[in-house]
Amino acid sequence: MVHLELEDVRLEGHLRQPPDSDRLAIFVHGSGSSRHSPRNNHVAERLEKAGISSLLFDLLTETEDSSRATRFDIDLLTRRVLGAMDWVTGQPELSGLAVHLFGASTGAAAAIRAAAVRGEGVRSVVSRGGRPDLAGDALGQLQVPCLLIVGGNDPEVLQMNRDAKSEMSAPSELRVVEGATHLFQESGALDTVANYATEWIQAH
Repeated sequence: MVHLELEDVRLEGHLRQPPDSDRLAIFVHGSGSSRHSPRNNHVAERLEKAGISSLLFDLLTETEDSSRATRFDIDLLTRRVLGAMDWVTGQPELSGLAVHLFGASTGAAAAIRAAAVRGEGVRSVVSRGGRPDLAGDALGQLQVPCLLIVGGNDPEVLQMNRDAKSEMSAPSELRVVEGATHLFQESGALDTVANYATEWIQAH
């Protein structure tokens, strides 16, 4: 357990840091989720085995998370991601790691916006079942490679990702996990997501 002291709030997080790690994936969870997300933790465990550090943290306080409007406040979520990145920079054991952002659902939009703001301060973005369409103008401003992972049986979100990809000028790739629905609950689906994410982060 780690405590992220940001300008306006104190957030709880969980840090995994394998020996000799040189990369850090900061997870940006979706609406109604938290650092306890079983899907994000599954991916983080796979990253750890590959020598990649990860930070899962609560973007919202318990009170904030009780409001649907706050859950979908992409501006607020983006500020929290930027705050988490600043916190990482202030930690001696983390400051030298290459930062990647892994967003899910609404968190993908916040990850893309934060990456657009920080430019080369972020090495890449990964979106799992994300809503990159909610990133707005940041799609065209993004300068770093972005991987979009969507379930083949999640047609509405798949189309949103295709549309968002068409607005990106940065290198991007859309990978479809055939047979998977929005939460990737099908057998082997999350393992495929974890493998794609690991390969992407290792390549960038």
